[in-house]
Amino acid sequence: MKYFIRTYGCQMNERDSEAIGAALEEAGFTRGSEEDCDLLLFNTCSVREAAERKAKGKIGYIRKLKLKKPSLIIGVTGCMAQRLGEELLRELPHLDFVLGTGQMQRLVPLVQELMKERRRCSETELSAEVLESMGGHDQSPSWHGQIAITRGCNRFCSYCIVPYVRGREISRTKESILTEARALTERGVREILLLGQNVAAYGLNGDVRPPAPDHSPFAELLEELNEIPGLLRIRFTSPYVSYFNPRLISAMKNCEKVCRNVHLPLQSGSARILKAMNRQYTAQSYREKVAEIREAIPGITFSTDVIVGVPGEEDSDFALTRELMNEVGFEQAYIFKYSPRPGARSALLEDSVPEEVNEERNQILLDDLKERIGARLSGLVGSTQEVLLEGVSARNPGRWSGRTSTNFVVHFEPDETCSPGTLRQVKISRSGAVSLFGSLLP
Repeated sequence: MKYFIRTYGCQMNERDSEAIGAALEEAGFTRGSEEDCDLLLFNTCSVREAAERKAKGKIGYIRKLKLKKPSLIIGVTGCMAQRLGEELLRELPHLDFVLGTGQMQRLVPLVQELMKERRRCSETELSAEVLESMGGHDQSPSWHGQIAITRGCNRFCSYCIVPYVRGREISRTKESILTEARALTERGVREILLLGQNVAAYGLNGDVRPPAPDHSPFAELLEELNEIPGLLRIRFTSPYVSYFNPRLISAMKNCEKVCRNVHLPLQSGSARILKAMNRQYTAQSYREKVAEIREAIPGITFSTDVIVGVPGEEDSDFALTRELMNEVGFEQAYIFKYSPRPGARSALLEDSVPEEVNEERNQILLDDLKERIGARLSGLVGSTQEVLLEGVSARNPGRWSGRTSTNFVVHFEPDETCSPGTLRQVKISRSGAVSLFGSLLP
């Protein structure tokens, strides 16, 4: 039996698809293509309306394939499955099953049941069991692995439906995470990415209050991961700014394997809009936290998420966002136009910002980002950077690429000693629009 998974959305979804694929292969399935598989699974996103439209459109188109191959089992999982449930079965009559985010551990036995007795079903009960049961199933490339350490969110930002489709915040046991990390490293993984809706809240049992200055289970986890022989780098995404206390900042500073790059979602630079978003920090406290991290870890880089066009956002609010983004100098940013999501509190508000204004604000921030990145990269010409080699460049088979600890992509001509997952020094000779170019040093 062959399977194929089409994944939409975030890195958490990518990790879920990897775990599902590994579990299927452990059960005797092999990976096929969309055209010749026996099980076709869509792992979906629901964070923005466009993501749902795209997934629904593709699932609808697959009806032609089902007509040619009636034995094909088609399923939907992920956040859209959790949000819509049985509605998807009614809307898409060729769909066999819908499996919510809290029931992904049920996928293999459910498919085995459907192979014996064809029926249509929807299972969307949220269950904490999914987090631990999805761990340990890996299909990672040899040098890079991902570990989900938390699942769900308790923040309830007004524009976001993650708490509703992913459930309340839960953490894996530290022992299971360390066991998985050691197993990955023994298999050849050299970089591990820790995943969660709010990784910095790891181990706090869902408490939405920021921890005491000297308390951070996430910091303790980083310190123990840092001691694993053979592991070269540790990355994580995404933390909530309020959880960056002195204990966590100190751990990052002292753990040489923790990368000097932090993805720190901002969403808005306006205190008024942040309050309406229920973000529970101010633009000033965000600014101060970035300064605190920079003082402790010189040279660290930052990426962020920003939303433009939320209901009530005025030109003055957008100007504050633009000002703060340029002040912090984010080296990377994911800039989104507001999308009302059914169930989130902001969906009850009038969508008051015209689409053309959203487009303009989005483009302004993208132009600023392009200018900042260009200046930052050009400033690195002539420097020597330590690069974790990833392999052949996607755009030029004659070159290899890798990343610095600060998450800059570096391209170079390889030699016979190059191997993915090794650290090499690269002398930077020039910069491009979004990456660096250089030469390997002996």
